[in-house]
Amino acid sequence: MLQDIVLTVIGADRPGLVELVADRVAHHGGNWLESRMCQLGGQFAGIVRVQAPRDRVGELRKALEGLAAQGLRVTLEIGGGAPAAPGQAATLELVGNDRPGILKAVSGVLARHGVNVEELSSDCINAPLDGGQLFQARARVVVPASTTLAAVRADLERIAADLMVDVRIGRPLAK
Repeated sequence: MLQDIVLTVIGADRPGLVELVADRVAHHGGNWLESRMCQLGGQFAGIVRVQAPRDRVGELRKALEGLAAQGLRVTLEIGGGAPAAPGQAATLELVGNDRPGILKAVSGVLARHGVNVEELSSDCINAPLDGGQLFQARARVVVPASTTLAAVRADLERIAADLMVDVRIGRPLAK
């Protein structure tokens, strides 16, 4: 019987880090299912979902924890938590001059409405004309049945002027 497992990985970026993790997973009968990994500020960080035989999870945990000696911290959490709450899928896009507190304010609105953030990515990029920094974020969210997308949008628009950002939230495009 297979066990869903979620790994978090972080260490100083260098070639071969993915191979270290993939080798341990494969060596313990695991299957790499999905991952999100990137280099951030000189660190390599990622999350990985794997499946492994239940009777080998302990061995896999020890093997992954052993990577700390090579400068890679890996934590293992057993998957199979609560199923996703029902609601309306939406996408959120935000862009504006970078300053502290943008994501705090936006995520506060989402939390007050019970919106679940399923995926979030953000970047700071050079502004094309003045050379300043722009903060941009993209998120996939689920708006619960107890609220409306219009209510979330209205509250986001209320804070957008104070934050000096453009924010859009709407239904995702069909694939």
